[in-house]
Amino acid sequence: PKKHEFFVDMTCEGCSNAVTRVLQRLGGVQFDIDLPNKKVYIESEHNVDTLLETLKKTGKSASYLGEKSVQ
Repeated sequence: PKKHEFFVDMTCEGCSNAVTRVLQRLGGVQFDIDLPNKKVYIESEHNVDTLLETLKKTGKSASYLGEKSVQ
């Protein structure tokens, strides 16, 4: 799977919880949320468009920052 880095405008725990909820609902993802830096790292077979649309369901602005190689 590829690991993707996204920016999501999260300001609080509630925001990161919303991200957790939408990603768990999507399924097939492993993810880490970096709240202070407003980053979400997602490892998934889903394509970037699907992941981005899912993140936007939180109502936060979200953008794709790029791919990370998985060590």
